[in-house]
Amino acid sequence: MTDGGRDAGRSMGRLDGWAVLETAAGMVGRGEEFALATVVWRQAPSSGKLGSRAIITADGHVHGWIGGACAEPVVIREAQRVIRDREPALLLLGTPEQFGAGLQGPGVPHGMTVIPISCQSEGAVEVYVEPVVPTLQLTVVGRSPMAHTLADLAAALDWEAAVVDADDFTGDGLDARSVVVVATQGHGDEEALERAISAQPAFIGLVASHKRGEAVLGYLADRGLPRDRLDRVRVPVGLDLGHTAHREIAVSILAELVQLRASGALGPVASATGDRTGLLPVVETATAIDPVCGMTVNADAGSHPLELDGTTYWFCCVGCHDRFAADPARYLSTDSLGKEA
Repeated sequence: MTDGGRDAGRSMGRLDGWAVLETAAGMVGRGEEFALATVVWRQAPSSGKLGSRAIITADGHVHGWIGGACAEPVVIREAQRVIRDREPALLLLGTPEQFGAGLQGPGVPHGMTVIPISCQSEGAVEVYVEPVVPTLQLTVVGRSPMAHTLADLAAALDWEAAVVDADDFTGDGLDARSVVVVATQGHGDEEALERAISAQPAFIGLVASHKRGEAVLGYLADRGLPRDRLDRVRVPVGLDLGHTAHREIAVSILAELVQLRASGALGPVASATGDRTGLLPVVETATAIDPVCGMTVNADAGSHPLELDGTTYWFCCVGCHDRFAADPARYLSTDSLGKEA
């Protein structure tokens, strides 16, 4: 599983050791979502070293090192799925023979994802890939018991939560990770909401009835606030739980925020429809089967493409490419494995 003389084509710089974690901390501080991959086991001569780490972004760029030409494309593809699903994965990469009888045979712990790769070095590597989701920052503007209950509930979920009186709220310090709930309830609603809108956080909710909300938004529209920013205000904020007591409103608001977060709508910066516009989309990498060795490879320029009779084939290395080019019929007799997957 050595490098084989080529890179996966998406590296953003070879960071080592703690530098990967320092870069990850900076990305979290900017509200970026990504996956962190760590080599937790290796079998020589794998080029991935125990403890090697890499950051993989949603569009498949790599900061760091987790292996050479055989391992890196596979880890990138699986990391993109981890980012999309927000569920960690433990990957075991190598040849099927190294894992016993079958892909879940003896020696393979339950819960691992086994990915056979036919690498000339005959090395193997185990990689833990975890999603890194930035912590939401909730600011509740108001001073009622409901406002404090909402902040306490959010803190129980390990969110950063603060209650700010309307007179002290300026909107300073809010960013694309911020969520603002204006719960002033008639005590300076317009002023607090205007400051929140000007800060352009990921989400703004107003605790008010439909009628009161329309009046507040209408007033701000008359003051010249752009319609697209006003449309991003959720009013009334919170899921409809039926008749609720004052402090129970906090539960309905938190329930809506959890729902939005789970759907991915609370990323930088969410539009009025809940779509994230400030993050790169998770791009599924197109793959193909190397018709010579059977390995899954990226269907891109870095995988030695060869076109034959209108069909493009991709290969894990120059050796497979050249063997196929010398005798295509030998490898196409089993249902043309090299066609794009």
